[in-house]
Amino acid sequence: MLQSAAGIDSAPASASAFDLSPEQREVLDAADRYARAELYPLAARMDNEEWWPAEAFARLGQQGYLGITIPQAYGGAGLDLVSTGLVAQAFSRWNHALGLSWIAHDNLCANNLYRHGSEAQRRRYLPGLCSGKLVGALALTEPGAGSDALGSMRMTARRDGDDYVLNGTKIFITNGPVADVLVTYAKTAPELGTHGISAFIIEKTFPGFSVAQKLTKMGFRGSQTGELVFENCRVPLDNRLGAENAGLGVVMTGLDLERATIAPICLGIAERALQLAIEHARTRKQFGRPIAEFEMIQGKIADMYVWVETMRCFIYRVLAAVDHIGAERGGRGELHALSAASVMYAAETMAKVVADALQIHGGVGYIWESEVNRLYRSIKMLEIGAGTTEVRKLIISGELLAPSESH
Repeated sequence: MLQSAAGIDSAPASASAFDLSPEQREVLDAADRYARAELYPLAARMDNEEWWPAEAFARLGQQGYLGITIPQAYGGAGLDLVSTGLVAQAFSRWNHALGLSWIAHDNLCANNLYRHGSEAQRRRYLPGLCSGKLVGALALTEPGAGSDALGSMRMTARRDGDDYVLNGTKIFITNGPVADVLVTYAKTAPELGTHGISAFIIEKTFPGFSVAQKLTKMGFRGSQTGELVFENCRVPLDNRLGAENAGLGVVMTGLDLERATIAPICLGIAERALQLAIEHARTRKQFGRPIAEFEMIQGKIADMYVWVETMRCFIYRVLAAVDHIGAERGGRGELHALSAASVMYAAETMAKVVADALQIHGGVGYIWESEVNRLYRSIKMLEIGAGTTEVRKLIISGELLAPSESH
């Protein structure tokens, strides 16, 4: 259960600018204890069988780990985006597949709906999302429209009386096969290009909505990913999220927050990889002594430690910076560059940490069933999801090279 850290001695003011507050430290430690006890035992089966633990979200809701940024009036914890990142970090140390599904539910769906939804929409959907009765997802990517998700969007929404009629397909959607509520995007005015996009709240029971297939992945197995089809799907007018043709701001703000909150998943995986590497180096003996005594192994572990700590500082800084980002600030400026830089650096650095951890494990690490192998297979998704590394570089350079008067 998320609890206040009252009574813990405060760090010096000079230290607090570079570290977690006592309350934030307790959020991280409590989530770590919960994840190690409750989520870690699920990880191997999720990976082996692409299995989804259907009761996991209800248990998370009971413990106060859903709706982290949602006010208590709607059933949430009423905390900040940094707390979301800390929970994602802790969960991903022990079960990164479930950590990803949790982010898709809590940030991409619930937080998005809270920030942009009407009061009626908030009261209808947020209590269920915060309790775990409902599983949430975000559906943006389409076949043939990955990195150019907005410009190449083909899904349309046509007004028909008190409904919109949606037609199109979404793919690679995290939680798609198990979601009860989804936030999605469609073009309501295709002639306006990206300025003709609207956002919608979808219920899985809406006529014309279906899950075409569940996709089997290399990594993050068990975190359900699927292809969704909207075939004359009727969506009530009341389920439009925000104004018509105002979806661009919703999308871009959501992507900035998504990148900032996915980066802690990388940190959690890297922390676990470093821990496994240290444990293996201490116990594995070659040439009559533990491999931890070999200078080359010591050098790798030192590098891994430095990489993890630099990730931590950058990720925490960006989470704090984007905490109050609004639709009017999303998708441009320094925060847009920072969120892209955070996940780019985190993913690339995590890849180095996990690769060295597997190298230290040697042949043991190459076996599919080993935990470090499971971590290694997670690398590519984090270099692709929420905008590829190449797209992240374009975002960063685009902001840095833009005319100064635009900043």
